[in-house]
Amino acid sequence: MFRLMLVTFKGIVRDRVLHGVGALSLFFILIPSISSLSMRQVVELSTTLSLSFISLILLVLATLLGSTLLWKDMERRYTFSVLSLPIGRAAYLLGKYLTVSLFVFIVSGILTLAAVIVINVSSGMYPPDRPVSWSFIVLCILFDAMKSLILISFAFLFSTVSTSLFLPVFGTLAVYFAGNASQQVYEYITAGGGSQLPSIIKGAATVLYYFLPNFSSFNLKTYAIYGVQPNFQSLWYVTAYFIVYTAIILVCASIIFCRKEMN
Repeated sequence: MFRLMLVTFKGIVRDRVLHGVGALSLFFILIPSISSLSMRQVVELSTTLSLSFISLILLVLATLLGSTLLWKDMERRYTFSVLSLPIGRAAYLLGKYLTVSLFVFIVSGILTLAAVIVINVSSGMYPPDRPVSWSFIVLCILFDAMKSLILISFAFLFSTVSTSLFLPVFGTLAVYFAGNASQQVYEYITAGGGSQLPSIIKGAATVLYYFLPNFSSFNLKTYAIYGVQPNFQSLWYVTAYFIVYTAIILVCASIIFCRKEMN
């Protein structure tokens, strides 16, 4: 599996994905200037822009890499030559997933460094009223990366059942938007706001709430921006939720991939 991961990682680098991330990262240069327009909350705005931009890059990476990596191998029939080697289909899929996850974590580390430099420049130009919580900023990016890994697992699952690139890409994006909105929709319905809705719609919304990933739990931007300490016990629960949920999706993807007929 290690050799498969190495080859996959080299393929990602060869596709110049890092070049694309580097080009997008040039936006960080503009953040201190844009944040200075805030007048009062320069550092807070700089932190908000940096974290939001990192979330956007991770979303693009998770969607494109997760959707194309496995699908491209099957489309170009690379899987035939690889699977002729003594490696199972489940191990092949897991190796691909771990490689993309490793790449996402490396990119997250690079973007974290860029964000730290940008926020430090902003705080040097306009000293904030409260100290910058660097540890919470790093924690926020870490949980954003975990959210991306869940998306990648969904992209792999969609790739195993699809014959075109449409479902992996748009299915992953749909999961992202639905996962971010599920908590608010559920609270709206259960708090009485949905009392006028038909029971079948409320039931469907409740089922989707428990079925879809709850990405609201991974959003720590408010804690990072304003330096508020999060509840660490709940973060452990979120981490356990991430591990179990990702494992379930990958097991489903592996079962389908192992039974998939490749012509």
